[in-house]
Amino acid sequence: TIIETMIAISIFLVIVMVGMGALLNANFIHQKSQDMRSIMDSLSFVMEDMSKNLRTGYNYRCYIDLDDITDDPSISSTRNCNDGGSGIAFEHQNGRLYINPPDNMNYYDEDQWAYYIDNGTIFKSEEGAESGTFVQLTPKEVDINISYSNFLVLGAEKGDSDSQQPFVTIKLVGEIDSKGVKTPFSLQTSVSQRMIDI
Repeated sequence: TIIETMIAISIFLVIVMVGMGALLNANFIHQKSQDMRSIMDSLSFVMEDMSKNLRTGYNYRCYIDLDDITDDPSISSTRNCNDGGSGIAFEHQNGRLYINPPDNMNYYDEDQWAYYIDNGTIFKSEEGAESGTFVQLTPKEVDINISYSNFLVLGAEKGDSDSQQPFVTIKLVGEIDSKGVKTPFSLQTSVSQRMIDI
């Protein structure tokens, strides 16, 4: 009868709509998962980049106050940050530390590298802290909380009492804002300078 046919069609349409809703929801969740995976991969790459370069570099100088990184770019002397700092500069593995640089060169921009955290992101320079040629490393979806993120540097300062190999702990805490969905994250890694310095 017509009524039975209409009921059957209605049930069929309900099943189709529920199935389509479930399919669209599954597709949304999959896309969100892929986006999050891509962003987390980018963050992991940034952590690996910093870890590798710090491990093979030397002469660590930690910056507690962000303003210091451009006002005081010299890393001819090292500095610890026992409670963590917002930036770190160091000599690259192939760099040369000029204690008395020639007059015809600005050794700050020669071969020193620097990282610092500001405005929710991480910046990097391969031309010294003073050069101003910092590039952003983290994706725009990442917002790093500078209150909880830092570079903790130990054993960098030289002296008779220095019995610790230079050691850096990188801590990143923040959230990822992917299409309006905010997901907190917390990453931490520690590296020790490869070159013996105790």
